[in-house]
Amino acid sequence: MLVNTKEILTKAQQEQYAVAAFNVYNLETAQAAIQVSEREGTPVIIALGERYFPTVDVEGFSAMIKAMAEKVKVPVALHLDHAYEKESIIRAIRAGFTSVMYDGSKYNLEENIHFTKEIVEIAHMAGVSVEAEIGSVARGAFSDEEEGDGTLTDPQSAKAFVAETNVDFLAAAIGTVHGMYKGEPKIDLALLEKIRAAVGIPLVLHGGSGTPGDVLEKAIKLGICKVNVNTEVSIAAVSYLEKYADNNQMAHLSTIMAEMQQAMEPVMTKFVRLLSKK
Repeated sequence: MLVNTKEILTKAQQEQYAVAAFNVYNLETAQAAIQVSEREGTPVIIALGERYFPTVDVEGFSAMIKAMAEKVKVPVALHLDHAYEKESIIRAIRAGFTSVMYDGSKYNLEENIHFTKEIVEIAHMAGVSVEAEIGSVARGAFSDEEEGDGTLTDPQSAKAFVAETNVDFLAAAIGTVHGMYKGEPKIDLALLEKIRAAVGIPLVLHGGSGTPGDVLEKAIKLGICKVNVNTEVSIAAVSYLEKYADNNQMAHLSTIMAEMQQAMEPVMTKFVRLLSKK
C-alpha cells in the first residue's frame, strides 16, 4: 500500500528504528526493494533522484510504483530525492510522490530557509511531506551524486531551520558520504546527539552505503529514522553484469535482468534487517 512518507517515519521515530530509502532507477531495482520489504515485513521508501529525470519517465515510474505498492501489505512510500529545482518538485507532486526532498544545502542558512519554506508550503497543500538538508554530504567513491563540501550540520542552525520552514524530516550531515568511503569513516555521533536534542522531527542519514553496521545502530538510537542506500545496491548489480560478461555467455535479456535483480536483493535485505532491528 502506498502511504505518506511522514506516516512511515513518525512510526519509526516512536518505536526507535529506521527505514531504508532505496534509490531506484528501473523496474528491477524497484521490484527488488519492494519484494525484499514484503518478505521481511518492513516498510520501504522508494527514492528517485532528480538527476535521473532525463532517463526515467517520472509519471510512468510513479504509476508503476503505485501499482506495485497495491499488491503488497507493507507500507510503501515514493520519495523524490535531492531535488534542486522547484519545477521538478511540482512535477513529482503532480505525479503522486508521497514526499519530496528539496536540497538547498548550497545556499546560506537564510536563503535555504527562504527556498525550503516555499517548497513546504506548496507540498503541504497537496498533502506531501518534505525533507530538507542542513550542511552538505561529501561524495565518496562510486557515487553519481553531485559533490558536496562536507559541511557538518550545526545543531542551532538546524533548530532555527526546522522552526522557520515547518519541514517534516531533516537530513543531518554528520560525516557520512554519498558512495563508498575513501579510508576510514569519520562519523560524528556526538554531533548527531546534539542535533537530536535541538529538533524534534525525524532525522535522515544520507550515505548509508559502506557505513559500518554498529555505527548505523548507534545512529538509530540517536534519532535517525531514514537511511538512504544507493551505491552498494548499484555495485551489486554492476558486479553481476561484469561477471556475466566475463563468462562470454549469450542469454536472453529477460534472464540477465532477473538475475541482476536477484544479485541486488541480499544487499537490500542486509540493510532492511539492520535498520529494523531484525
